Amino acid sequence: MIRGAIVHITNEQPLRVDLPALPTAGDACLICTNVRLLSGRLPSFIDAADSLVVFPLDHIRFLEIPARSLGEGAPGYDLAGERVEEDEAEPELVLDEDLLRRIRET
Repeated sequence: MIRGAIVHITNEQPLRVDLPALPTAGDACLICTNVRLLSGRLPSFIDAADSLVVFPLDHIRFLEIPARSLGEGAPGYDLAGERVEEDEAEPELVLDEDLLRRIRET
């Protein structure tokens, strides 16, 4: 469950929603629960707060998923919340003091 995602609908105010999963390339719609305005109020077009809402993807400009909504956060995790092995850090460069001195003198 992805909580607190923000759906930007064409020509409408953004909505904060909960998503059961990220949409895939084959999806035609976005299924949401807990739909509310950014202020936390229930939108006027929603009758019941516990409704399951389906938005056609062609009405959605983009989907914003804050890193805190992914559970552990973005660093070290992919969008599905799976742990990603981090690459070994590159060794820190050691600067040659003699070279730096010659550059300053130039």
